[in-house]
Amino acid sequence: MNTKTIVITGGPGSGKTSIINELTKRGFTCFEEISRQIILEAREKGIEQLFLTDPIQFSELLLEGRVMQHSDALESDNEFVFLDRGIPDIPAYMDFKGDTYPDFFTEACKDHKYDSIFILAPWQEIFTTDSERYENFDQALEIHEKLLDTYTESGYDLRDVPFGSIEARADYIIDVVKAL
Repeated sequence: MNTKTIVITGGPGSGKTSIINELTKRGFTCFEEISRQIILEAREKGIEQLFLTDPIQFSELLLEGRVMQHSDALESDNEFVFLDRGIPDIPAYMDFKGDTYPDFFTEACKDHKYDSIFILAPWQEIFTTDSERYENFDQALEIHEKLLDTYTESGYDLRDVPFGSIEARADYIIDVVKAL
């Protein structure tokens, strides 16, 4: 079987994780966002915000995890695998922060391709912050623009997910991927 890898991306607080959870509940194979795990592991080592204190190390850990997710998705026996963020999210976030970074980040975007990308726009009504999300809504808007730029530069046509209930957004994504 030729598994289709489907990325769901967007700025913080746009509803990605809720949609991934809904798709999982419906029996689809989904890979969760790994940045929260990296943040929590760094906190256990006494580093409060690794992304802010050492963005390159944080991004290297993300890259390692997302490359592994990409590989695991391709080895799946499922028709579709949904991923909460993809490799291009990494340089997009570093661009947002204004960091310079090694070329291997952009090379990884070219070397690991996905079949389809869905992007969620920032949505003020559902936006919240928590202990792992330090961005405010204006920053979420900026991140969204960086994601659009990075995925487009990586050669993807992005599909916008309309606002609506979690169920309606998941239905939209499922309808589109089944037509691929």
